[in-house]
Amino acid sequence: MDLANCLEALTDFRQDRRGDPEISNLVIDSRLAGPGSLFFCIKGHALDGHRFASMAEKNGAAAIVAQEPVEANVPVIYVNDTHRALAMVADHFYGHPSHHLHLIGVTGTNGKTTITYLVQAIQESCGLATGLIGTMGMHFKNHQAAVVNTTPEVHLIHENLAKMKEQGAESVVMETSSNALYDGRVRGCDFNVGIFTNLTEDHLDLHGTMKDYMYAKSILFTQLGNRYGEHGESKVAVLNQDDPVSDVYRHMTAAHVITYGIDHPADFRAESIQITPQGTAFTLNIRGTAYPVAMKLIGKFSVYNALAALAACSVRGFDTYRMIHALEQVPGVSGRFESVRAGQDFSVIVDYSHTPDSLENALATIKEFARGRILTVVGCGGDREHGKRPIMAKIAVDNSDLAILTSDNPRTEDPEAILAEMETGVKGRSYKKITDRREAIRYAVRAAQPDDIILIAGKGHETYQIIGKVKHHFDDREIAKNAIAEIINK
Repeated sequence: MDLANCLEALTDFRQDRRGDPEISNLVIDSRLAGPGSLFFCIKGHALDGHRFASMAEKNGAAAIVAQEPVEANVPVIYVNDTHRALAMVADHFYGHPSHHLHLIGVTGTNGKTTITYLVQAIQESCGLATGLIGTMGMHFKNHQAAVVNTTPEVHLIHENLAKMKEQGAESVVMETSSNALYDGRVRGCDFNVGIFTNLTEDHLDLHGTMKDYMYAKSILFTQLGNRYGEHGESKVAVLNQDDPVSDVYRHMTAAHVITYGIDHPADFRAESIQITPQGTAFTLNIRGTAYPVAMKLIGKFSVYNALAALAACSVRGFDTYRMIHALEQVPGVSGRFESVRAGQDFSVIVDYSHTPDSLENALATIKEFARGRILTVVGCGGDREHGKRPIMAKIAVDNSDLAILTSDNPRTEDPEAILAEMETGVKGRSYKKITDRREAIRYAVRAAQPDDIILIAGKGHETYQIIGKVKHHFDDREIAKNAIAEIINK
């Protein structure tokens, strides 16, 4: 596509230096620029892309989009907001891919990753080819792409939606974080369904207050569209009836609303829940009709995730029994309440419990079936919200027989300083502090007795630990297995 065609997506711009080069790709990282690249100078939280315009040109960029003056010998397109322009151009450049897909967005503090995997599994089982974008990458059949953030940058979303569509995808389910919604990373994405999980304390380092955090997530529902009738598929908001924020979102969206819940009447409601170490059984009540469900996923929070996925998939008119059967076949999601088995006589569970609510839910679930003691290994990430650190520590100590406070991803913070903030929530209480996460896990394994349950919380699926600005290989599951082998083989 030539530059002039790309610029048809914009209504207000000024071009400095004549030229209409062929554009082969869109980039925001000057290191990724090459012949034919259109480089967008994005002003980020840490870096300003305008500083790298000359490097992008040196690497072959055919043109540059900027909102401040830059020196260049290639055409420069000046706009008021380069990030907004990036979304508009990307959607146009890649052929408006979301217009041709059944696109589902999932937002909320907890449960996003699990719900996307459940939706993908159910829709695939029901015959709808479905791609996925989220914490653990972008994938559809043979197409795989890694991600840096839960929700990738806007041009990468449109690019990968287009690639999935080319490979036969009919639907895509995507995690849409509050950060991404607020930053405009899903602009131009025409969502058909928006799912809300819950709202608990997280990301206040970015949003400031819970009210601002709530409004950031509301963007998904306010953008679901305001058109009814024959001109397209109806938009649907799937809301958690047990979270009071849903009432706010119900008034913010023009879309049809489907509710799910446990504690309050809802369109999709779970009743008679039974939790065991092997899975969870419940009765699914859909507007007065009851269906038995016995899934491998464990916990009340897993029931919420299952209800959200079933409600969202019902929009396509799938047979309910077929959806339930697909749900029951899902073995679990990587790093989400994942059991680690290596021949030991106690249990080890790795979970991505990195918020107060998710940690409390994980421990409440364990209490449902624990026969021995509960040992919890937990830390808090660096360069993130400070307020939840003492809360996380208190939850671990309150709900465990032994709480071990340790490092998570300290990033550029001193791990000892992070732990000191956690300790303010458990003054005078009994707990163990081991800064080295590897040693903390080994300590828990060596301390475990038959029938005990160890919860290793915070990192889940992650296979790295960020110290400073460097990612080091680190997998909680791998460390736990090695520690178990040590005690079995000694």
